[in-house]
Amino acid sequence: MNRKFQARLFALAFAASALAYGQTAAKAAAPPPTAVKPATSAAADPVAGPTKIGVINIQAAIILTNEGQRDIGVLNTKFEPKRNELESMSKELEGLQKQLDTQGDKLNDEARANLVKQIEAKKKSGQRLQEDATADYEAQSNEIMQRIGNKLYATLDKYAKANGYGLIVNFSDQGGPVVWASQGTNVTKAVIDAYNVESGVPAPAKPATPTGVKPPGPKPTAH
Repeated sequence: MNRKFQARLFALAFAASALAYGQTAAKAAAPPPTAVKPATSAAADPVAGPTKIGVINIQAAIILTNEGQRDIGVLNTKFEPKRNELESMSKELEGLQKQLDTQGDKLNDEARANLVKQIEAKKKSGQRLQEDATADYEAQSNEIMQRIGNKLYATLDKYAKANGYGLIVNFSDQGGPVVWASQGTNVTKAVIDAYNVESGVPAPAKPATPTGVKPPGPKPTAH
């Protein structure tokens, strides 16, 4: 338990929410089973021409929409008091630990034992507070990701059909099936822009990002 209270709270919570959403987002990016009708014959399902294939970072798209930035920003503001409380506890613990390190050999047994007890109590209290705050933040950030993700799929569906895509594959910073893609196949920004128009949510004054966490952007692609 040290100055990493703040970073751990938001980094762990946000990373957990992003990973938890990964499988859901991947499913959302794929067409439902009923959307694919098996061909009864070659004549019944003619090939109109080359099929366009695209890639999208669903996780980044959700977070970087105006609505995502707004809602994550509101969530971070809500958790600011908890972050400050954790930071304050971290500083108190550091002070006690420093006192033990510099004065421990000068204290009598009783005084030293009491100081060690204080440190242990602070550690346990801080750990509980961090775990509770992390779980709460994770649950609420997951709700944001799921809610926006469900709506983003509808935008992606319309965009893909309007632009002649036969397949759009999801990828994320956590890895995935895409090992190479030209920049021209990356539709992440286009879908974000389309979603922003449909949602009507204005762009935030500042990028609303979790404290100490950089939102995942589109994966660098080769040209």
